[in-house]
Amino acid sequence: MGQALAAGILEAGLTSRQEITITDVDTAKLRKIKENWKINISEENRKTAEAAQIIILAVKPGVVNRVLEEITQVLTPQKLLISVAAGVTTSSIEAQLPQQVPVVRVMPNMPALIREGISALCWGKNAKEHHTQLASEILGSVGETVVVEEQQMDAVTGLSGSGPAYVFTLIEALSDGGVKVGLPGKLALKLAVQTVLGAAKMTAQTGEYPAVLREKVTSPGGTTIAALHQLEAKGFRDALISAVEAATERSKQLRKERPR
Repeated sequence: MGQALAAGILEAGLTSRQEITITDVDTAKLRKIKENWKINISEENRKTAEAAQIIILAVKPGVVNRVLEEITQVLTPQKLLISVAAGVTTSSIEAQLPQQVPVVRVMPNMPALIREGISALCWGKNAKEHHTQLASEILGSVGETVVVEEQQMDAVTGLSGSGPAYVFTLIEALSDGGVKVGLPGKLALKLAVQTVLGAAKMTAQTGEYPAVLREKVTSPGGTTIAALHQLEAKGFRDALISAVEAATERSKQLRKERPR
């Protein structure tokens, strides 16, 4: 996700290549980044954070504490820390930092890799409106952004954070259904992908509720109502609602399990 953000920032022209430094413990990965993107690389988190005005903490939740321990002494109220670490609250981050350091927490999703993501943002007690706006501009380089209350972040994780996996499963199932009724595999997949993409774009562009659009496709006694009847009988809607609920609850559990 850190690489996706760096690419988005560069493509959006938010800053120059000379102003971006990526750190990582994987030296081979850093060399590849340097070769492909011509941006600064470093293995020293503290030195990089000291020179930066905006620090994006794009690491796994289990190593957040260790990274913060490395950089905490060079963070000041004039810097902004943006955390992309799933399930790590702003208060737990702030507890390890000097007073008044602004923190913005972000939950992006996988399509950010192709600049089609959706990122939810919330802010800590020291962050001001301009900090949130700055974070929104950065995350906006890889897709859409919304601002939420922090207590909603687990639900965001359950819906949009894990959501791409649900959609991939839907596309796979539609494609398999096409193959089952006689379509070649590649054709079935193309039809499934474009159907999902087109339906999503239509929902976004028209602003109409999905139920209204669904009714426009559904003719009395036709093929679609027959299919919808089967979806209801098989628990399709309930399964998706339950998936979001289960992912939300797991997000809450992971937060409690994270090392302090």
